[in-house]
Parts: sequence; structure tokens; C-alpha cells
Amino acid sequence: MNDAFPDATLFAPFTAYVYIAEWADNNKVNMKHMTSQPTTISQYKQKSARLISSQGLKYAASFKPRPDDVLIATYPKAGTTWMQQIVHGLRTGGAMDFDEITEPVPWIELAYDLGHDLNADHAGAPRAFKTHFSWADVPKGCRYIYILRDPKDVAVSFYHFMDGWFLAPGAVSLDAFVYEKFAENPQRGSYWSHLLSWWPHRNKPDFLFFCYEDMKADLPGAVARVADFLGLGGNAPATGIAARQASFEFMMRHETKFDDHLIAEKRNAACGLPAQARSSKLRLGKTGDHAQIMSAATHALLDRIWQETIGKNLGYATYDDLRSALALSQRSGT
Repeated sequence: MNDAFPDATLFAPFTAYVYIAEWADNNKVNMKHMTSQPTTISQYKQKSARLISSQGLKYAASFKPRPDDVLIATYPKAGTTWMQQIVHGLRTGGAMDFDEITEPVPWIELAYDLGHDLNADHAGAPRAFKTHFSWADVPKGCRYIYILRDPKDVAVSFYHFMDGWFLAPGAVSLDAFVYEKFAENPQRGSYWSHLLSWWPHRNKPDFLFFCYEDMKADLPGAVARVADFLGLGGNAPATGIAARQASFEFMMRHETKFDDHLIAEKRNAACGLPAQARSSKLRLGKTGDHAQIMSAATHALLDRIWQETIGKNLGYATYDDLRSALALSQRSGT
């Protein structure tokens, strides 16, 4: 048994996921005396690697979607749960008779570990799923909704999501977490490589791209676009219901339906976390939050990595430039 966390940076993305998950599966015995929340980045890496089993990743990779299925694809903390609620509200007329949103809109990578059948019919049509896979690894042959978000806001949201669940509250600083998730190996399995993998598909017929900030600016308009993409009609009665039920205020009033408690109940033990460790996907419902709480050094670090990855490959100096280019291309169809 090898206790050292594996270096998977030489592997292609999906192979790396499975390699790390198999390492975690083979080292489960080490968790028996380590039921605690991590207080260091090293402990965080080891425990978070156990969230999705190797069997779960292979099950996700074997999934063959139907042509009219919709996969909601994002880098984590870029608006996934929000879009799950929008899609489910549209296809059901606002049904809220679920325990947690992962039930009606399964996460394909974690479906096996949660006991979800990816081949089952859904409460409404079309079937919908979420994924954090890059384009290279995602199941092909269906429709896709992809959401981008300012990487600095993603970083802050990701940190607060993990703080109190996979991290002991306040034990790891925002700066240390951001360095680990966004600066270490930015070419592999990162926000940057994820965006680069999906960007070439932004104007293809079976793809619908959004920026999180534009959804915040015009939620009814965003919901209407999703309804039209799903083939439900942008002026359908469900559109108004779905928009109201996708508001931050409504989702906060029903927070337990969006807090990943089913995942915590099923996977905390496997990750070596206390049973009561929890988080919430809903925090402030704002954009630009990073400006108040991120250090100048971390701002500069993320700006530099943007230039070295997105700027170098796509030619956009800032996230705002990319956002503007996406809006222009969607208006012109190019």
C-alpha cells in the first residue's frame, strides 16, 4: 500500500481521475483512524480524492446519453446548481417534490456512488444531468449547456463551499486554497483547461453557453433561452415559474434542497469526514465578491495565469473581454 498521494499530472484528464480514485480506493483502510476534517492542503487532497470512487468514474464514462438528453456542464462553482433548478423547473412546471436537486438531475460522475441509475427515465422531459468533466471526457451524443464564470468568483465560492465540509472551518486560508486549486498544474484538470476544452463548441447547434454574470443580470431572459433550447418554447407558462423558483431568494428559502446533504450522507464516511460535516451551495448570490476578500497577491496570481492560459490560447486579455466576445458571437452566430 502506497500512502503517498499520487502525481497524476502526466496522465490525460480522465485517466488521471481514475488513477487518483483507484489510489483512494486502495488506501481506504487509512481512513479508519482519520475521521476528521482536514486542516492542511495535503489532507484536503487525500480526502477529496475519495469523493468519487474509481467504479463511479468508470460508470460515468460508460454512460450513453440519449440524443435529446441535456448535460449541464461547468467547472465547479460556476452555476451548476442554479442551472439544474432552471432546467428541472422548466421541464416539470416548477415541481419541487425532491429531497435534493441531485435526485432529479443526477451528477453523472457520482451517480454510481449515490445509487442513481443513469439509464432511468426522469420525472420530466428532457432528461437532464450535471457534469464537471472536460469536453474530452464528457459523454458525447446529446445536448449541452455550459456556464462560464469569473475565475476569481469561482475561486472564492469554491473555497467557502469546502470550508466547513472538506476543510475544518478557517484552518486553510483562501490564498492557500486558491493556489492549490487554480495555480498548481494549470494545464491539467483546472478551471483554465476546462474552459479551453469547451470554448470551441460555443456556437454549435447542440450547445448553449452562458456567462454566470449575464444570468444574474437577466434571469428571465436566461430562462427563456434555456426553454427555447430544450424545445419547450421561450414563452411557455413554465418559464415564469422556473424563473421565480431560480431566484436567489426562493432557493435560499428552500436551501436544504440545494445543499448536497445527500452526497454528504453517502460519501462523508468514505472520505474520512465526520458525519455532521456539511456545506451549502448558496452563500451570497452575488458577482464580483472576490474584490472584497481576495488578497492583492492572489489577484495578481490569477491574472498572470489567465494570461498564460486563456490569453495565450484565445487572445482575450481578461474574463470581461471573453464574456463580451461570447455575447458578440452569440448575437452574430459566428
